[in-house]
Amino acid sequence: MGAEKEFLSGLSTQAIKRLPYYLQYLRTLSDDGVKNVSAPMIAAHFQYTEIQVRKDFAAVSSVKGKPKSGFPIQDLIGSMERILGYHNVDQAVLVGTGLLGKALLSYRQFEEYGLQIVMAFDRNKNNIGKTINGKKIVSQEKIADLCSRMKVSIGIITVPEDQAQIVCDQLIAGGVKAIWNFAPVHLMVDSHILVQNENMAASLALLSKHLQEQMEHDAREE
Repeated sequence: MGAEKEFLSGLSTQAIKRLPYYLQYLRTLSDDGVKNVSAPMIAAHFQYTEIQVRKDFAAVSSVKGKPKSGFPIQDLIGSMERILGYHNVDQAVLVGTGLLGKALLSYRQFEEYGLQIVMAFDRNKNNIGKTINGKKIVSQEKIADLCSRMKVSIGIITVPEDQAQIVCDQLIAGGVKAIWNFAPVHLMVDSHILVQNENMAASLALLSKHLQEQMEHDAREE
């Protein structure tokens, strides 16, 4: 674990975000029988600079890349899986079992990435007591107590905007140190709590802006 922390301390946030994409592509190459991979090959696939790829690979690989053969794929895969925590199992709870919450609870590949959702919470009495993909739905009133007793480290928030901060506070009171937030709201937390926001409204706005710019460009070309 100490070595992994040292690796992470030398990686930028953007580099860490690139690792899962590298890993997925490297696994595909490995399945096709490829043994070694070069920085120019990866850079061309992702349209990154070769310098950026070499820097990322050098930060995670325990073996230096060679000028002709490049980096051993299996070494890169193993290093990236360890750094990303895929060999660990972090327990999480999900709060809010609407359509998005149900979809996340039904996603069976989370455990492949080292995430195990052990329980769900909801304030809707009609949902309490039911199970989704083997995960029991419990009253939101029990968040702090159960998270504390189960030593849960991650909380996933899929509740409406007006409930998100309340739920966040409950999770933190239960000892949760990291929040994966799908609610379109800025959460107020202390500096030692990590919040990863998945703001779909912002993403859609960027898509819409791109499409509008493309339409304007096409109109000028006509």
